[in-house]
Amino acid sequence: MRRNIVCLAVVVLAVGLGVIRAQPDSERRVAQYIQSSEQPWAEAGIKGDRAAVERILADDFLGVAPDGSLYDKAKEITNAKENGENFLSNHVNDVQVRFFGDTAVAQGSESWELRSGKPKYGKYVWTDTWVKRNGKWQIVAAEDVLVPAREIINR
Repeated sequence: MRRNIVCLAVVVLAVGLGVIRAQPDSERRVAQYIQSSEQPWAEAGIKGDRAAVERILADDFLGVAPDGSLYDKAKEITNAKENGENFLSNHVNDVQVRFFGDTAVAQGSESWELRSGKPKYGKYVWTDTWVKRNGKWQIVAAEDVLVPAREIINR
């Protein structure tokens, strides 16, 4: 019994000092929105879903592709129209979201399969920066890194 009281006191003290912080409901809802929005963006090129890209990316979005080149929202919309024939699938594996006020950083990975060519299978790890503007959460920056083929162990 005494042990339970000591444990409870430690938890109460940690919460009071901010060491343990429960995620507010609003942050939880936004995190779920961000996590659920990453998949439609990953699939936009396969499905030709320009609307998803237009909704998810901010007008001033700028991304860094795995080869180091930069791309903007207009280029990503064009890619959504044209890249569908190249991919069989693109699946988001995981997404972690952290908040910094009206900014959220989403980090995750996705696995893809091409119809032809080499490599046939691949994996990206990425970081997307989301910002809340005018009541909407959108991606303002992204960076994608191609995982070397020898590191892909789930294929």
